[in-house]
Amino acid sequence: LSALRQFFGFLYREGVRPDDPSAALDSPKRGRPLPKILSREDVGRLIDAARRRAEKNAEGERLICIVEMLYASGLRISELVGLPLAATKNRNDVLFVKGKGGKERLVPLNDEAQGAIREYLSVRETFLPQGSARKAAERFLFPSRAADGHLTRRRCHQMLKELAVDAGIDPNKLSPHVLRHAFATHLLEGGADLRSVQAMLGHADIATTQIYTHVADERLRKTLETAHPLAKRK
Repeated sequence: LSALRQFFGFLYREGVRPDDPSAALDSPKRGRPLPKILSREDVGRLIDAARRRAEKNAEGERLICIVEMLYASGLRISELVGLPLAATKNRNDVLFVKGKGGKERLVPLNDEAQGAIREYLSVRETFLPQGSARKAAERFLFPSRAADGHLTRRRCHQMLKELAVDAGIDPNKLSPHVLRHAFATHLLEGGADLRSVQAMLGHADIATTQIYTHVADERLRKTLETAHPLAKRK
């Protein structure tokens, strides 16, 4: 289509044609790439690997807390690292989150995530910096010596890549956003309605959330092709 437009545009400019027939053609819509996701089995292996680390030290406790919260809530990584400590103290079963554009929402937490938060809070003091940086870091759930006072997105990416290796998962398949994708897709596969998932993800437009229905449909189709008796016979 691009080549035809260039060609007929040239003919029109040179006076060979009195009009440009390609001007009336509509451009094709660009498809949105399907998000990368992890299977339920991959998530289980990831959580198991994080729990093994949690038995060793405080960094492991922090890591399992991060993984459980990302998968249980679908938070963006910027929302997670920027969470104030107070966000977990009002009600244990929900998080009060300020997302894109300053929009606020409540995000429910399952029992595993609540337990991981409680365990992490018992060692959180370990990550508070000393000196003048301490005051800025104290207000965050995940304090750090970083300039902003909290754990950085970059460091979270690194931690998850390392964890993927421990879990026997390709590290290129894992990122904080992939856990957000897994949260949404697994909810829809489990029967959650699209509006509820939209609210939990903090999407302003439901069209953004609908991409996950395509992922779920694609996985169901592949399951049908491999598991159905007629498909096996074929």
